[in-house]
Amino acid sequence: MTTKKFGLKNLDCAACAAKLENGLNDMETIDKAVVDFATMTLFITAEDVADIEAKVKVIEPEVGIIDYSNLPASSEAAQEESDKPRDLILLAVAGAMFIFTLVYEDVFHQTKWSGWEVPFVLVAYFLAGWNVLLGALKTIKKGLFFDENVLMTIATIGAIAIHAYPEAVGIMIFFKVGELLQGFAVNRSRRSIKSLLASRPDKAFLLELDGLKEVKPEMVQVGQSVVVKPGDKIPLDGEVTSGSSQIDTSALTGESVPIVVEEGDSVLAGQICKTGALTIKVTRPFEESSIAKVMDLVENATANKAKTEKFITRFSRYYTPFVVFLAAGIALIPPLFMGASFSEWIYRALVLLVISCPCALVVSIPLGYFGGIGRSSMQGILVKGSNYLDVLASVTTVAFDKTGTLTEGVFKVNDVVTNNGFTKDSLIEFAAAAEYHSTHPIAVSIVDIQNAKGEPVQESKISEHTVRSGMGVEAVYEGHRVLVGNNRLMEKNGVEYQNKNYEGTIAHVSVDGKYAGHIAIGDNLRSDARQAIRSLKDMGVKEVVMLTGDNEQTAAAVAKTLGLDSFHANLLPEDKVDYFEKINSNNRDSGKIAFVGDGINDAPVIARADVGIAMGAMGSDAAVETADVVLMVDSPLKVAEAISIAKQTRRIVWQNILLAFVVKGIFISFGAFGLATMWEAVFADVGTALLALANSARILKS
Repeated sequence: MTTKKFGLKNLDCAACAAKLENGLNDMETIDKAVVDFATMTLFITAEDVADIEAKVKVIEPEVGIIDYSNLPASSEAAQEESDKPRDLILLAVAGAMFIFTLVYEDVFHQTKWSGWEVPFVLVAYFLAGWNVLLGALKTIKKGLFFDENVLMTIATIGAIAIHAYPEAVGIMIFFKVGELLQGFAVNRSRRSIKSLLASRPDKAFLLELDGLKEVKPEMVQVGQSVVVKPGDKIPLDGEVTSGSSQIDTSALTGESVPIVVEEGDSVLAGQICKTGALTIKVTRPFEESSIAKVMDLVENATANKAKTEKFITRFSRYYTPFVVFLAAGIALIPPLFMGASFSEWIYRALVLLVISCPCALVVSIPLGYFGGIGRSSMQGILVKGSNYLDVLASVTTVAFDKTGTLTEGVFKVNDVVTNNGFTKDSLIEFAAAAEYHSTHPIAVSIVDIQNAKGEPVQESKISEHTVRSGMGVEAVYEGHRVLVGNNRLMEKNGVEYQNKNYEGTIAHVSVDGKYAGHIAIGDNLRSDARQAIRSLKDMGVKEVVMLTGDNEQTAAAVAKTLGLDSFHANLLPEDKVDYFEKINSNNRDSGKIAFVGDGINDAPVIARADVGIAMGAMGSDAAVETADVVLMVDSPLKVAEAISIAKQTRRIVWQNILLAFVVKGIFISFGAFGLATMWEAVFADVGTALLALANSARILKS
């Protein structure tokens, strides 16, 4: 399956967007289609996306698609702005004619030119609303009778029919002004999101025998070297082979404080070289680089809609027809059955039609989620969809892994205790040999101790290396069978060992079934771990739990220091899922549960959580694939920040919903009882939409 993003043009209304989305999803060759009306984008998942334009034309003949993958970013922006100058000119001319009509209305009536008033008004009306009228005709032609274009057309033609000429032209002008301002607001928010992607490197200086050659990052191969000058963006992920510099990582992490890199350090595409030139050996092609992952996640996040977005789309399909039928009843029932004036009650019905447009809801709510995703990205928090923002906002329980999440994950050997005649040197050598092929941080710390002695293990002497998941490793070294791991590994193999209440991580070592001793390994807590737990509690998280494969004593010490509510130790990866299920069953009615881990060893429980969060995921493919939320830096405090942004996003979305419903409810009542004019209705409608949009954009400025 291939998933691809397209831009949309000539999509006139939310009802049309819903019809297009439903029609595409009904096609057998399409696995999933998502239409985002606020951002005018289409996400398609299908075996073949080559003929997608033809499929769109079957459902919506007027709608065109834009393949942004074949356009530079500037072309995309130009596509969005291309029609605005023409609309502004026509609107300005219509506005001038409207003002002239208002000022000289009485003069018209007192001269021989009074017959020209209607043609003059109609010219202004068509200049202001030609595309609204055209959109209404297209909507009716498709068999859809209830979108904002149809509502405004009925309302303004009705006003002309009862000789309310200024209202007809004025409403159309103000409606168009509101639409343009909404368009500006939406595009401004979209540009704010796109500015996150401005860190995409567009050039690389490839180091060749005859000097430097400027090429596109996509052209550089793994293993080649590039030179990055001060002030330039690092074009690809790689390792520094010469030079040192401060680098700005804010594009990926949201952290403004530069870090220092030198020979041997890893760097990522999108970071900015600040103080010195670097020579970098490329370790990954551009399409697999960290900045490419960030760009992909941010651009495609709107494909996963929140329940609130889906509800509003469905609601608008029923709300608008309901108001139209209500307006028809108000226009016809009192005159026909109560002898009331047709013109008075038709006017009241027209007020209802004007106020009933669902623009404030249909545009501002997706834009609110869009802003929340953008704000998160600015802070180095990648949320894969607005649905996960909703889940984050409802989290009441957070379960953490320990190693590399609450602790730094940088282990060092604190003590070596021998048994049964083994020396410290021989114990470390056997342990290092068994751990030689392992990438686990504990294994690395043991191998480093052996290397520090100046006697590295000879790989040729190692055979039959096997990882025992959740327990340790087993290998044959110089003909001896060596086991290195936790209590479970010793017990499973019938090795008698010293089981005491050690603090820290203990790696037991067995050689040929004989207990050789143990290595005590320490891991420091992260500096912001305690603050992260406090912040989570302050924002309403009821329970913070730790699930770890480490021993009971170490887990208890960490839990006590951080003030955790509970912990579970000595867990295999599959045990974590079982314990998570127990936590879930105990908290089923009290909110959502998040799990925070490294995204690799914790993949099963991350996948099971209501929202899985991978921390410190810069450069980790598995983390990006598995988690729902990806934190680009090693900081548990970012978990609290993600929940805070999600809660703020939800508040803004519900503020917009309440604002729209309250204002529209008031004016529908006023209109029905003759207490509101069409002028007041159009100002209320446009004003509500603009206030909702401004409120949605607020989160980007927080």
